[in-house]
Amino acid sequence: MLPLSDIHHMRHALRLAERALGQTAPNPAVGCIIVSSDRRIVGRGWTGRGGRPHAETIALAQAGDAARGATAYVTLEPCAHHGKTPPCADALIEAGIARVVAATGDPDPRVSGAGLERLRARGVEVASDVLKNEAAELNAGFFLRVRESRPLVRLKIAASADGRTASAGGDSHWITGNEARRFGHLLRARHDAVLIGVETALADDPLLTCRLAGLEEHSPVRIVLDSHQRLPTSSKLVRTAQEIPTWLFSAGEGREELRARGVEIFPVGRDARGRLDIAAVLRTLGDRGITRLLVEGGAGVHASFINRGLADRLEIFAAPLLLGAAGHPAIDALAALGLEEAPRFVRTGTRHPGPDRLESFRASH
Repeated sequence: MLPLSDIHHMRHALRLAERALGQTAPNPAVGCIIVSSDRRIVGRGWTGRGGRPHAETIALAQAGDAARGATAYVTLEPCAHHGKTPPCADALIEAGIARVVAATGDPDPRVSGAGLERLRARGVEVASDVLKNEAAELNAGFFLRVRESRPLVRLKIAASADGRTASAGGDSHWITGNEARRFGHLLRARHDAVLIGVETALADDPLLTCRLAGLEEHSPVRIVLDSHQRLPTSSKLVRTAQEIPTWLFSAGEGREELRARGVEIFPVGRDARGRLDIAAVLRTLGDRGITRLLVEGGAGVHASFINRGLADRLEIFAAPLLLGAAGHPAIDALAALGLEEAPRFVRTGTRHPGPDRLESFRASH
């Protein structure tokens, strides 16, 4: 039976780790709480931008001498290898930490149990798997990149109550209300990259940045799937590519005028249906350190990820209006021919941002 204090402090550490989501790639988002022997929180930290400094380093610096004899709560096993910084396991030992409580192990083969073993070997009491499922979900993108060389994929769909993303005439501004749109910007801030297809880029000319007050610098890498490189140089994405990383995946070599404006172009092959190979796109993103990818459309792009079994999470916003069968669908035709073959998802949450409804799902596989 876990002490209630362990659960309480680990929940606190997980909330801190969540602050770092979208900012730490290719590293995980980690939170750390240091609690002194007289039960005072003497240090708190979460992973810095780009993965440095580590959460433990920040928390130990805050704690100072109060770390001696204290308990450290960390949402991921402390690292045990020398990278750009010394091992966090060694830092905890040298600071005199008496006990370490870890939420989950680190699948990185350079760590993978070695961090906890190093602590035990130096006489530090270790408890692990405290709120393990919550910690694994928080860093699911990091885990996927380590294990499958690809990021976590989250599809975001904003549609009418009958599943249409635009009217028959193509009008889609704005289906959902202000609160839902603000939550959509928060999703961008918590992902390393946001992806759309070129049809969405041409129809909406989006900026794809986070425009929440105080989080403007948290805008993700912007990605466009564009087989024939139709993205115009006059688009907002191209015009701002020098300031915010903008990547384009294409079936051929890049247009020089796009490169000259700062767009990075990645050639990629096609799948059996003639579309860009989504699995190859994800492998490239994994190679570039992306751990969390937000996909914002359109319908054909959503279908491509779902058909390949590469949609890990869904965020579906439903507005209280109807557009009818003439409206544009949120997802193109799928490969599934019947109910038995249909992709399955598990509902993980429901909330109501303003007048709209948001349902969250994870893939059942």
